[in-house]
Amino acid sequence: MGKMVFLCDGDRCIECNACVTACKNENEVPWGINRRRVVTLDDGTPGEKSLSVACMHCSDAPCVNVCPTNVIYHTNDGVVLHNKDGCIGCGYCFYACPFGAPQYPQEGNFGSRGKMDKCTFCNGGPEETFSQAEYTKYGRNRLAEGKLPLCAEMCSTKALLAGDANEVSDIYRQRVVERGFDSGAYGFSQSFGQQQKL
Repeated sequence: MGKMVFLCDGDRCIECNACVTACKNENEVPWGINRRRVVTLDDGTPGEKSLSVACMHCSDAPCVNVCPTNVIYHTNDGVVLHNKDGCIGCGYCFYACPFGAPQYPQEGNFGSRGKMDKCTFCNGGPEETFSQAEYTKYGRNRLAEGKLPLCAEMCSTKALLAGDANEVSDIYRQRVVERGFDSGAYGFSQSFGQQQKL
């Protein structure tokens, strides 16, 4: 299996929050924490788009680079996981992540909030696969079951894609070809200006 990725198609997302609810219910995430959230860009304008955002499991993840205890790591599939047993709750990953993925699971003052929590790509954790300890700390290990993350499976418009990077990019590439020029990825026209269709 290759690198696992998320991709949200801004032209398909309808801001229904099914992905947020599916993630919260599947992983029994504590109150006040959302491993996934939907954000709206350019709200109220003709170019308004909604995107489902969580840990993007970056290839060069800033959270991995700043962790002083080296508890955030890449799996062989490219999923960024963390070991809660070694986490000291310093918050460096929280500040380093551009997506706001690592979060404190408890309310309270800084330093008393406990260990960080983040999206696991439904890949469990470092404990034995399918063990009660893995489920309690990290949620269900759907990747080990041969399934994709539930947030992507529950997306009614298939805006949220998850899986092998090559397969996800092939699906998205086909969508862009079918839609035509200057559609798809958010920010395309801002980056490349207004161009004529060929």
